[in-house]
Amino acid sequence: MKAEGASLGFEPVAQRHLPLLRSWLEAPHMREWWGEPEKELGFIRDMIAGRDTTRPFLILLDGEPVGYIQCWFVGHHQNRTWMDKNPWLAELPAEAVGVDLSIGRPEMLSRGVGSAALAAFTRKLLEEGHTTIIIDPDSRNLRAVRAYMKAGFRPVPHLEGRTGDTLIMQYDPQADETTT
Repeated sequence: MKAEGASLGFEPVAQRHLPLLRSWLEAPHMREWWGEPEKELGFIRDMIAGRDTTRPFLILLDGEPVGYIQCWFVGHHQNRTWMDKNPWLAELPAEAVGVDLSIGRPEMLSRGVGSAALAAFTRKLLEEGHTTIIIDPDSRNLRAVRAYMKAGFRPVPHLEGRTGDTLIMQYDPQADETTT
């Protein structure tokens, strides 16, 4: 199944979704970019409980969970703890939001689901009034970078080469290939 012609949706992550998320986070294609499953699940538990302002969602394709996406608030991360490791955060507007996503089901990789989900989620964020939307993939994750480019994200020129392995990309509505 490809994203083209399918119905995409988002469901807020709840406690009942943690076993599914654990299975995805343990899969090699996610673990490579997300890290230790237990640590990541701890972060998601904090989100669900309201101890973290990041908003976690399942990506649904025709009603079936296929991936994970979250929205985090740049201003909430512009503190010493985060900026010591990510000084580029200081160069973004506090009102900006960041997005992270992964396709959980490996058989759904390279089928257009990631770029379609990111484009749909970006439209949702724009409708909520967010005007600066970023994503920060590892620059070596070429599959993700290509998908994000297809969804209208472009590298932030003044940050290129200054963020270690992280590529800071910002949504550019004129570059969104998913609506053309």
